[in-house]
Amino acid sequence: MNAPIMSFNYVSYFWDDDKALAFQGNEVDLLIYRSNLLGADLRITNYGGGNTSCKTIELDPLTKEPIEVMWIKGSGGDIGTMKRSGLAGLDVGKLRALKNIYRGIEFEDEMVELFNHCIYDLASKAPSIDTPLHGFLPFKHIDHLHPDAAIAIAASKDGKQITQDLWKGAIAWVPWQRPGFDLGLKIKDALDKNPGIRGIMLGGHGLFTWGETSNECYLNSLEVIETASAFLAENYGKTRPVFGGEKIKSLPTEQRMSQAARIAPLLRGLASSTSRMIGTFSDKDVVMEFINSRDLPRLAPMGTSCPDHFLRTKISPLILDLAPDSDLSDLVPIKEKVSLAFKAYREQYVSYYQKYKHKTSPAIRDSNPVIILWPGVGMFSFAKDKQTSRVASEFYMNAINVMRGAEAVSEYVSLPLQEAFDIEYWLLEEAKLQRMPKEKPLSRKIALITGSAGGIGKGIAEKFVQEGACVVLTDIDEERLQGALANFEREYGKDVVLGVLLDVTDTESLAGAIQATCLKFGGVDIVVNNAGISISKAFEDHTHQDWNQLNNILVMGQYHVSKVGVDLMRRQGLGGDIINVVSKNALVAGPKNVAYGTVKAAQLHMSRLMAAELAENKIRVNVINPDAVIENSNIWEGGWAENRAKAYGIEVKDLPQFYADRTLLKESVKVSDIADAAFVFVSGLLSKTTGNMLNVDAGLSAAFPR
Repeated sequence: MNAPIMSFNYVSYFWDDDKALAFQGNEVDLLIYRSNLLGADLRITNYGGGNTSCKTIELDPLTKEPIEVMWIKGSGGDIGTMKRSGLAGLDVGKLRALKNIYRGIEFEDEMVELFNHCIYDLASKAPSIDTPLHGFLPFKHIDHLHPDAAIAIAASKDGKQITQDLWKGAIAWVPWQRPGFDLGLKIKDALDKNPGIRGIMLGGHGLFTWGETSNECYLNSLEVIETASAFLAENYGKTRPVFGGEKIKSLPTEQRMSQAARIAPLLRGLASSTSRMIGTFSDKDVVMEFINSRDLPRLAPMGTSCPDHFLRTKISPLILDLAPDSDLSDLVPIKEKVSLAFKAYREQYVSYYQKYKHKTSPAIRDSNPVIILWPGVGMFSFAKDKQTSRVASEFYMNAINVMRGAEAVSEYVSLPLQEAFDIEYWLLEEAKLQRMPKEKPLSRKIALITGSAGGIGKGIAEKFVQEGACVVLTDIDEERLQGALANFEREYGKDVVLGVLLDVTDTESLAGAIQATCLKFGGVDIVVNNAGISISKAFEDHTHQDWNQLNNILVMGQYHVSKVGVDLMRRQGLGGDIINVVSKNALVAGPKNVAYGTVKAAQLHMSRLMAAELAENKIRVNVINPDAVIENSNIWEGGWAENRAKAYGIEVKDLPQFYADRTLLKESVKVSDIADAAFVFVSGLLSKTTGNMLNVDAGLSAAFPR
């Protein structure tokens, strides 16, 4: 890797000349390379934030004349993960010609549709609102970033003067204005009035930097951000303690985790009064310093400054008025108090909407808080899916960093509420929301599946995550669990999956799994009891150990896991589903199978009793009875196959065909068949079904329930 021109202490220098050399002569590939590097450092910009571009000379497909084309991140993209398909390619000449028909700032939104008439690359992503901000500047490579350090200066009372003094006039200042066509004109005007500058600071918003090559642009961006970061670092605690100093002490780590996990389902339920939400918890140092500080009551209600922040976090958070070490053994009084805080927040948000709305404003959205702060414990965020929830959490940390920096060098200034509302309920933003793909059936749901490192459990987990759920993989076999987790993370991403070692016979192990689930996702909606073993012996050969082991894992395991799952569901108040994977042996008297068949029958009847009792909480309990699912099964690998083959007087290799031949449909039952059955129960298609069972056995008349 080549050495940077200057050393960096506050940002990461990732540029590698050898890698960049592979893109030599292809400016678009270099743009993508640069963008991905910038997006990899959350101090520079967060997920979905910022924009990057480059300009190239291409041949007009009709005239064959050379034209200038700008390649820019498309609408809704993310520079950290951007690929070629995420770019918009526009004819710069046509884009700049739009100035001739621009009717003024009150009509600037109509210009966005006209961007489509400037498209050069017909495979383009939809052009973003930032398109004119890049297009009107003459530079070949441009970065528009939202680094915390720069926004801290941009969002400070003395930001303009600090910018002038710190960069000695090399960075121009453009006052706050909503992104759009008119801001693009003002940025160009700032350049015209300040020739030779290296960048522009947008008040309350972010930073523009540029270069003639992708590497020059990258270095310019990093150097400007490094300068801003070093300036802030010199001033932290210089005139007064950061955020006014500590007011509340954080609980010890283990106690914080316990308190957060205990209250998370309650918060999730309240935050889901309009639509079910997925949670994220954080107790990072930057969070704790802010929420434990004396300045929290002053700064938090002011709201964020950068549009990218409050679009994801709402203007301000909800602060819980609870002692960090509050007794959570009885959540009834806690819920009463927190419910009142949620009610007040919702009323305040409705008032904000009513006060600042326009005749053309979209309908009010969910009035629940996105960010919830519990001093001494940590920060919770709730959104429609795990990624959005996590990103909201990260963006609020960015907002904390901005407030921290602005207060160190001046005074933090948030956007006026009318400006904030106009961004939050911007018709163009609403149109973007309306273009979002339809949610999958299990979106917003969290499923904990026991014995899910392989076989039926893993198949159900895969089906659920494919249908939009967040899944918790649990297993007693750590090596197998880690392998399954790595596979899921590779295929579906880290956001939607959690892996936890779990012995269903060990209540301490179960408590740990539940705590991890609540900290990762905020609660649970679906519990699938799948963990199990099989013991096949003649009646007289069974031992007390056999009976105890089967009963502890299958019956008591189902009971213990369901019990803690029900506790979470009741705390949430959102209902839920319990699916018990039992067996056709609960209904059929198979040979040499007395202990296994008996405990399976107990599982089945316990499910009926649970369904009757839990219905008042809108918790549905249903059963799947598989038969002879051999693929990827630990049970078949543990001696069961040999014993069953012996019971039927056949060889082990003939078992799969034997099982298929004895069914009415003459087919083998696959893992995917069981997964489909589980999905049907939780998909919403059978929302009025509880206490039911579904045999997935290719048709065994002996197992017919009637």
